[in-house]
Amino acid sequence: MNGRIDQLLQQIRQLEEELKAELNQRSQVIGFTIRGRRVEFERSIKQAHKRLKLSVWRWLGIRPVNLVTMPIIYAMIIPLIAIDFLVSCYQYSCFPIYRIRLVKRRDYIVFDRHQLGYLNIFERWHCLYCSYANGVVAYIREILARTEQYFCPIKHARKVLGTHERYQYFMEYADAEHYHRQLQQYRDKLARGE
Repeated sequence: MNGRIDQLLQQIRQLEEELKAELNQRSQVIGFTIRGRRVEFERSIKQAHKRLKLSVWRWLGIRPVNLVTMPIIYAMIIPLIAIDFLVSCYQYSCFPIYRIRLVKRRDYIVFDRHQLGYLNIFERWHCLYCSYANGVVAYIREILARTEQYFCPIKHARKVLGTHERYQYFMEYADAEHYHRQLQQYRDKLARGE
C-alpha cells in the first residue's frame, strides 16, 4: 500500500480510538457504569426511566400497525438462528485448519438494552430481537471477512458499498506482481489475530 493510504488509515484508527474514549465519557455523564456484562444505573436515573416508561396499552395505541407486521418481522428469527448455527459450525470446523483465529460470538451479539427501565415489554422484546439479528449479521460478516482475507484479499475493480473493515487493507485490484508473496502475509496476520 502506498504511504499516503497508510497514513490515512492510521488517522482513521486514531480517530476511532478517540471516538471510543469520548463515548465512554458520555456514558459517565448519562449516569451508568458497566460491570462485566451488567449495566448499573445511578438511582436517580432508574427513577427517571421508570417515570418515562410508556404503558403497553398506550404504546399499542400509538403504533397499532406494529401488531400487524410483528409476525412477518419475527418470522425472520428462524433463518437467523439457522445461519448463526451453520456459520458457527463452519468457523469451528475450518478456521483451526487454516490457522485463522476464531471470531468470538459474544463480541458481536450483545444483550443489554433490556436493562433500560423506560422500555415496556414490547419495546424490550424488539430490542432483544434487533440485538440478536444485527449481532448475528455482524458476527457472520467478520467470519466471512476473515475467510476472504485468507482466500482472496483483493479489492474489487469497482467501488463496493458497505465493505467490511478488513477490506481497506486488501491488495489492489490487478496487482499480480505482489499477489502470491503478500497472500501468505495476510494469512500470517490471521493466525496472529490481526
